[in-house]
Amino acid sequence: MWQKIPKILKSSFNVISIILIIALWSGISYYVISNISKISSSVANNTTTDTSNTEEPSEPENCNVYGINLHGDVVTYNSNDAYNDQYDVILDQTSADDIIWAVNEAQDNDKIKAIVVEIDSYGGSGVAGEEMMTAFKQSKKPVIAFIRNAGLSAAYLAATGAETIFASNFSDVGSIGVTMSYLQEAEKNTKEGLSYVNLSSGAYKDTGNPARTLSEDEKQLIMRDIKIGHDYFVKLVSENRNLSIETVKKIADGSSMMGEAALRNGLIDKIGIYPDVVDFLSDKIGTPADICWKN
Repeated sequence: MWQKIPKILKSSFNVISIILIIALWSGISYYVISNISKISSSVANNTTTDTSNTEEPSEPENCNVYGINLHGDVVTYNSNDAYNDQYDVILDQTSADDIIWAVNEAQDNDKIKAIVVEIDSYGGSGVAGEEMMTAFKQSKKPVIAFIRNAGLSAAYLAATGAETIFASNFSDVGSIGVTMSYLQEAEKNTKEGLSYVNLSSGAYKDTGNPARTLSEDEKQLIMRDIKIGHDYFVKLVSENRNLSIETVKKIADGSSMMGEAALRNGLIDKIGIYPDVVDFLSDKIGTPADICWKN
């Protein structure tokens, strides 16, 4: 009898071991399968969310006018640091690329009868202003611009491409001119013990570097280009506003003027604010204007 006990214990141990292994394996399998299901569900949900975020927002059914905002600095394009993680522009600026895209989209939409541009900008890149101006001029749909606080410099240049320009009596308009002014730091650097080392291949390669004093020759070189830019600005305003070159030259001193003076000098067409613009648009397209904003 006593001799059989070890065998019985050994057999029992084997049976218990097998049961424990089966139980452990079952637990692991359940845990893995459960987590895989959760992960699959999460991925499916994320995929669904991502798909919905990439869909184009539907326009209001009655939309018949595209609205475009020209706010902040006038730039040719938005650099990477202009966007947040949701790809929204976080800098106070408007790019020519975005304006051109919106204008072109309006051309392909038969429901859209006109474009309205809200301008509130103190200017920026002359190239960007010219590109916006050209897009407005080439539009097959009428473009109406209205200036809120300011439509100055490159922003005003862009506005001249519109068929009609509105501004408030309080609006700042014009500032026809070119500037390349900058803050020179040479004396400040000298006081701080810093010295500038010029390693350039040409006499004018580092012209305009704030770390050193600008020579008279360099100043004349920059002023030559400023005059070229200024004359071109005057020419564009003259053509777009149907004014003589001499008329524009008289007011192209870089200063701005308020709405009433801008109207007298031919820089705008009408005095008015947003409700006046909507009424004008409704008459223009022959039906109540329903504006949907593109940016």
